[in-house]
Amino acid sequence: MNQGFDKINEVNGLLYIPGDKSISHRAVMFAALAKGKSTIENCLLSEDVLSTINCFVQLGVKIEIDGTTVTVWGNGFGGLSKPTESLNAGNSGTTARLLSGILSMQSFSSTLIGDASLSKRPMGRIIAPLKMIGADIAASENKTLPLKFSPSNSFCSIEYKMPVASAQVKSSVLLAGLFLDSTIKVIEPVTTRNHTENLLQLKVENGTDGKTISVSRNNYPVAKDYIIPSDISTASFFIVLTLLTSNSELVLKNILINETRNGIINILQNMGGSIRIENVQKTSGESFGDIVVSSSVLHNIHIKKEIIPNIIDEIPILSIAGFFSEGKFTIGNAEELCKKESDRIFSICENFKILGADVEEYPGGFSIEGKQKNINPVFKSFGDHRIAMSFAVLSLLLKSGGTVKDFECVGVSNPEFLKQVSSIIK
Repeated sequence: MNQGFDKINEVNGLLYIPGDKSISHRAVMFAALAKGKSTIENCLLSEDVLSTINCFVQLGVKIEIDGTTVTVWGNGFGGLSKPTESLNAGNSGTTARLLSGILSMQSFSSTLIGDASLSKRPMGRIIAPLKMIGADIAASENKTLPLKFSPSNSFCSIEYKMPVASAQVKSSVLLAGLFLDSTIKVIEPVTTRNHTENLLQLKVENGTDGKTISVSRNNYPVAKDYIIPSDISTASFFIVLTLLTSNSELVLKNILINETRNGIINILQNMGGSIRIENVQKTSGESFGDIVVSSSVLHNIHIKKEIIPNIIDEIPILSIAGFFSEGKFTIGNAEELCKKESDRIFSICENFKILGADVEEYPGGFSIEGKQKNINPVFKSFGDHRIAMSFAVLSLLLKSGGTVKDFECVGVSNPEFLKQVSSIIK
């Protein structure tokens, strides 16, 4: 569907964001692997997380959904059963890559598929380390979905140094390690989101090569209750919208402020954004708090290479903040953007060209400056939820508004986006 947006005058109020997507995926997985009953409160029930839930139902796990509470009756170690048909990860890279670590270690064969977009995304980066462990995996010629897993009897522990900064690759290897008596070590030169380590309480050591994370069957999950903090990536759209709207203030409740995910807050504060965090608490090893945002005049800053993995999902909305800030917005060292639901470097640049801005695209990055020249922009979502929501925010800030094509893709991460916007704008 094409979704039109009119310019807003003010943002005010209190907003509750759904649970964090990354943590929701992992909580469902760990509860499904554990023995006994687990409850997951404030679980995000987006299309991506529902893909994870449906896959585990196919693997013989009983799961019930009541509102935003998910109850899981896990079957314990060795308790998953052979699915009768292919497991469909939908559009979810997290589902596909993390579940691959689990399926690689099972005593039955299985096949993992996804939608057209996910079927183009690279899986060789998880296949390589999982095969080092001894997994039997067959993929397409391009090392993409579908993946076919067969039983193997030759598993071994490995020490794997991450060649690319990816929490999904790291977690895929760590989840495979849950099924071995010997220890697997993952060396992470560049820190990525650490929800797997936090939820499983894994041993993490700092060294000259980066962080070393250790895992074995001793870390196999047990049944427990989870409370999921609200998603900071989803919150970032509303944070930027409030910062760029005059006479506005917004309170976002119980937002995840994990140190590997809060880079967007630090950058926006350094750009001049009025953002403060209150009522900090902790649950399941994760910190969360209330974020209070007020209208601000922003200026663009240099974004260091080291922080890119921390903000990789927020770069689309950060580019919107950059467009309305003083100076040229420039970002580099973000090659991973090309391997998301769309090639996000191309998608962002293409949409700013539609707007009429001056855009320069180069390998791993882009720059934006100038002003709007097209007064009736129709932006493309490219089937990518974060692109769609980012250019929805941009449209809400334009004098003549704007339109986003194929907006239904926002259901992947935040199906309530339009209702949330309506509840806080004037």
